[in-house]
Amino acid sequence: MTTVEPPEAAPTATLALSPEAALAPALLSSPAIVSAPGLASSPETLSLLGSVARRAPYAFYRTLREEHPLLWDGRLGAWLVSRYADVAPALGDPGLVGPRGGPCCGPGTVRCAQEYAAPESAFALLREVCARTAYVLARRLAGREEADLVEEFCRWLPTGTIAAATGLSYGAVLGRSGAVPDRSRAEAPAATDLGRRRGGTGVALLAARSADQAVLTGRALASLMANLLDNPEQLELVKAVPALIGQAWDESLRRNPPVHVVLRRAVRDLAISGGTVPAGAAVALLVGAANRDPDRFPDPDRFDLHRTATGGLALGPADCPAARVAELQAECAVNALLTAMPGLRRADAFTPAESGLLTRSPHRLLVRPG
Repeated sequence: MTTVEPPEAAPTATLALSPEAALAPALLSSPAIVSAPGLASSPETLSLLGSVARRAPYAFYRTLREEHPLLWDGRLGAWLVSRYADVAPALGDPGLVGPRGGPCCGPGTVRCAQEYAAPESAFALLREVCARTAYVLARRLAGREEADLVEEFCRWLPTGTIAAATGLSYGAVLGRSGAVPDRSRAEAPAATDLGRRRGGTGVALLAARSADQAVLTGRALASLMANLLDNPEQLELVKAVPALIGQAWDESLRRNPPVHVVLRRAVRDLAISGGTVPAGAAVALLVGAANRDPDRFPDPDRFDLHRTATGGLALGPADCPAARVAELQAECAVNALLTAMPGLRRADAFTPAESGLLTRSPHRLLVRPG
């Protein structure tokens, strides 16, 4: 099994494909949506599509949690739910349904853990593949004066790991449209034979099953590195105690989850946050708001490696194979970057900025490798 390296000239447009098309089904355009009885549509400033939400989403979320925990967003055509105490149970409520065949795994998703259980040997081998791929990518940046971790590392590592583990090319993994591969190709005999030659571990199958998570994992990696670089004292802790990488990953997923909005449709009238969502209505569960709810997470805007409050809503259940793969990729990423570039720091006068609506992450992360 060999490490697959990206081409020297990365096809930026291909890798930049947003997963929002997969995360946002045609929930908001269906004629089944009903208006909010007895409630006027929210003003532009209180719409998820408004300029305030795009410019300062966390301040927008705070206003919703404190003043409008259940709000009809007329522009979006959906009810907004923002408090942790409401969002967390709603994600698993059978009265709210999502798209069929959505990406695995997202907040509230359990399908992946139910469908596929990978052997531990597969995770161990995939970690080897990921560690080698991360090292190759990190070494390419080590001698540079400046580099963009998002464009040159975070977006490539998940895809490169899948390509190396399955034996497929980057093009085959990404597919013609720039999306991750359909599983029929990634699970073809030529790919799974690679795992059989290593003792029948199923590593190729595990990688293929995690393929549709690659773009979101890349976004989560970008947020993780941004959080560590923004908090040098905590970055030094991770350098000294690599076992803390898992805690840093969990805290980054809480503070800056790759998925901010999960769309659902009510199949019956539902009581939520003191109100009633009528059957047929679209519901936007604001994971990004719930993860910064001070009633659940004290000092929620702070990135804290030692946070004791648990329950952040991010990539699905802990036993989900795709979520475990994302975590091992985070561990390999941080280890490789700090090994290759022990003096890694944020570029002078650069501040990372998140972008996106349903999904959010830094679109650039300029660093000084040395």
